[in-house]
Amino acid sequence: MDYFIHPGSRCDTKLIGAGTRIWGFTRIMGDVIIGQNCNVCDFVFIEDGVRIGSNVTIKSGVYLWSGLIVEDNVFLGPNVTFANDLYPRSGIHPQNYLKTLVKEGASIGSNSTILPGLTIGVNSMVGAGSVVTKDVPDGATVFGNPAMEYSRY
Repeated sequence: MDYFIHPGSRCDTKLIGAGTRIWGFTRIMGDVIIGQNCNVCDFVFIEDGVRIGSNVTIKSGVYLWSGLIVEDNVFLGPNVTFANDLYPRSGIHPQNYLKTLVKEGASIGSNSTILPGLTIGVNSMVGAGSVVTKDVPDGATVFGNPAMEYSRY
């Protein structure tokens, strides 16, 4: 085993890359893939079907729901919130959850909310506390509620 799982966590997947560290009080379901050299901090939940690339940092309090793909070199700040259902109702679940893609090198600031079915572009930056309601272009910096583009490299 070339990865670390804190004894206070429950991790049902074995598809974890070398060098990855999973810290305390984290729950990872069985149908999850995590790449190499990731850091999954305390109090993270990762649901079935989530795919995480390599060199990804997931800070405390982040929940990753079915339908989410996180590519390599992504940073997810504390308490980033992802949604996967546009019309959630108790006991009523869609047959397929909307797919959300966080592309290579993107950074999402703490307490941001990402609505379902969106793409966060390559090397983009989402400012802390933002509510992302539409796709973020490659290289863009967005922030606010709703998140608006501030600049692009």
